[in-house]
Amino acid sequence: MPADLAVIGLGPYGLPLAKAAVAAGIPTLGYRTGPEAGSLSPAELRRMLSGGFRHATNPAELGRVRTAVICPPTPRGADGGLDLSQLETAARTLAARMRPHTTVILESPVPPGTTENVLRPLLEEGSGLRAGRDFHLAYSPSRVDPGNRDFTPANTPKVIGGLTPACTESAAAFYGRLTDKVVRARGPREAETVQVLETNFRHVNIALVNEMAVLCHDLGVDLWDVIRCAETKPFGFQAFRPGPGVGGHAVPQDLTGPAGRTLRMVELAEQVNSQMPRYVVQRAATLLNEHGKSVRAARILLLGVTYKPDLADQQSTPAQEVATRLLELGACISYHDPYVASWSILDRPVPRADALYEAVAEADLTILLQQHRTYDLQGLSVKAQLLLDTRGAAPTGAAHRL
Repeated sequence: MPADLAVIGLGPYGLPLAKAAVAAGIPTLGYRTGPEAGSLSPAELRRMLSGGFRHATNPAELGRVRTAVICPPTPRGADGGLDLSQLETAARTLAARMRPHTTVILESPVPPGTTENVLRPLLEEGSGLRAGRDFHLAYSPSRVDPGNRDFTPANTPKVIGGLTPACTESAAAFYGRLTDKVVRARGPREAETVQVLETNFRHVNIALVNEMAVLCHDLGVDLWDVIRCAETKPFGFQAFRPGPGVGGHAVPQDLTGPAGRTLRMVELAEQVNSQMPRYVVQRAATLLNEHGKSVRAARILLLGVTYKPDLADQQSTPAQEVATRLLELGACISYHDPYVASWSILDRPVPRADALYEAVAEADLTILLQQHRTYDLQGLSVKAQLLLDTRGAAPTGAAHRL
């Protein structure tokens, strides 16, 4: 066999899995399913190639592996639900080549029931094999946190739900090579719903703290001090922090299954979080007005336009909407981000500030949208005419905080 593992989909879920597998000494085949937002530095690619990783261009190679993990992106579709088209294409591609005794695992975020009601029929029809008898089928929610140095695939527990107990054990045997702990769910629906709960937990709690940010500003209360004190409680509280909006690849799911049952809390959370870029622009306009300036023709510098600190990923970054709204109001915007060489809004390139401190000094308003480690916020706050800090990262009193 040329590889033990095929990772089908090399985007935000598949690429980290492939890297972890290679690091664990598993010969790995990578197969792209479309234009995926996954990238490797030249040094990372060299390490993976030397560790046994190969890109597959011929789908026939997928039929010669013991384990195949399907993990293409499932972005929000036009109807508001998750778009499973890349997943379905991947399943058909694998099914046409799949051999008996293969272990197939789905990792993409999906509505509960997808493994059994969507993936299973596609695999069985295309292969002529039967899940649970001729091949193993399971679901495992992806637990990827890009840039997190404390939690890696090796020390992050992996949840697995198989179609049968034997399917679960086969998937557990594979993931046991990658992680210190495997958690067995009752079945694929339970494992799929773990992903729904984990994703929505994040979005609901961010929405709560975003609403608290608006409330505390209206009351003249320092929310960041409130959070600092609250997180000393050793039980019943987990600290979340507000920001200019929510980005990333994990889409909140308010439709939890084929019946289309709505989670009202998630629906409301999404409404709150989607309003935050507009709220940031509103705060920016108010700050300028208080200092005798208008948004129109104001020079506004945006610091950090990625969705997460110290990463180049711009997936669903709130900076996009903040910049769009500022441009529509007539502002003259520029940006600085050590991870983004060029950036366009409304099909127009945004000027990039190469000399950061000079740009901050010249701007009528600087808005910190992402807290990259390279930013010396103490020094920048001294240079800035006005600084709006949406991350609570600047020293107390040095900036206007969200």
